[in-house]
Amino acid sequence: MSRSLLFLAALYVFWLLLSGMFTPFLLASGVGCALFIYLLARRMNIVDAEGFPIQLAWRAFFSYWPWLGGEILKSAWDVSRRILDPRLPISPTLVEFTPTQRTDLGLVIHANSITLTPGTISVEVAPGRFLVHALTREAAAGLAGSEMDRRCTELEGKA
Repeated sequence: MSRSLLFLAALYVFWLLLSGMFTPFLLASGVGCALFIYLLARRMNIVDAEGFPIQLAWRAFFSYWPWLGGEILKSAWDVSRRILDPRLPISPTLVEFTPTQRTDLGLVIHANSITLTPGTISVEVAPGRFLVHALTREAAAGLAGSEMDRRCTELEGKA
């Protein structure tokens, strides 16, 4: 029940953030829309620990997201340098490796983190197997057993 109330509250806060206007009509519309989406999600049975992983929020917010933001910035800088300086090598590479996550949620977090990082994209994701395209051989070599893999496993709680 508390997960459902948190989901409803998160929907309403999201509405308020996107609206930016606080007239009585818009506040009431926000409640109505949040309630409609909540009822729809409840009917579809997606307000569970995997569909709304509130249990990860604090760990992710204070440790994983800042670290991932730094990794995104470093990768963006590297990709930008390679685009602007033709002497820097680009060696597109596909790499296959085994992630250490045990849950679907952990695999999704890891795959999305790889894709958010410039220069890499998750091509195929399956339990026990990731296929990733990287812009350089160095980036591809750093995927298996990486810090990102360790942090995603730590975030999921090593179920």
